[in-house]
Amino acid sequence: MDSLFGNRRPISLKAMSDFSSLEPPVRKHLKNVYTCLTLSILTAAAGSLFSLTLFQAFQHAWYLRLSLFLASIASLVFVLAIAFTKDNGKNRMTRLGYLLGAASCTGYVLGEALYYTIQLNPSIIFTALTGTSLIFLSFTLSSLFAERRTFLYVSSLLMSLVTLSLMTVITNLFMRSYFLYQAQIYLGLVIMCLFVIYDTQLIVDRCRNGEKDYISHSVMLFFDFVGIFRRLLQILSHMVSVSFLAERISSRRIMILELFLKLDRVELSLHA
Repeated sequence: MDSLFGNRRPISLKAMSDFSSLEPPVRKHLKNVYTCLTLSILTAAAGSLFSLTLFQAFQHAWYLRLSLFLASIASLVFVLAIAFTKDNGKNRMTRLGYLLGAASCTGYVLGEALYYTIQLNPSIIFTALTGTSLIFLSFTLSSLFAERRTFLYVSSLLMSLVTLSLMTVITNLFMRSYFLYQAQIYLGLVIMCLFVIYDTQLIVDRCRNGEKDYISHSVMLFFDFVGIFRRLLQILSHMVSVSFLAERISSRRIMILELFLKLDRVELSLHA
């Protein structure tokens, strides 16, 4: 086997966690970025839990729909506040508050989808969250270990895929195709995974050029994480609903066959 594949080294966790190729200022910056990212994900989870509690208590209330719309607007306002409030070293706590505000509003908007997912199968949420974490971690590590110029090729591919996705969305507005809808979800998942690679390398490159705004950098990664989670939630929910419908159809077929068998027995008894 060695003659076929050469001397293959076993996978080492120490090698995977070795970021010595990154300069100390870059490592420190990434530590700040991922700390803010972790805080924003936890805040979004709290917002989702609050929204989920409201949906369980007031499922059909009209003001819940209004609150989702207002939360979406508030999330956009917080992101714009981060973009237009430049980091001067003294306003970082204020900008961190904007980040956590955007995260909580984004999590609140996700509450509706989580509520309906729980009605279908509660384990979908845990599966989607685990899958999102693994995908995000894998693409982050691959981006950090990749060569510096790689993201230039990813950016051109990303622009092509985003254009294709927009064309698919516009086309489906008129065609109302189920298959195009599914293609949008899977294509969106691929795009968000590539955005993790692109944004991670872009953060490293900007840090090397002197940009230390770790809060705005964590915003990019946060929405990458949320985008992957949303699409995995849609894919898994669809798979469970299709299997549930298939089970219902098969069980009804069995009931119909049993009914025909009973009718045959009744007919035989009448002839006898």
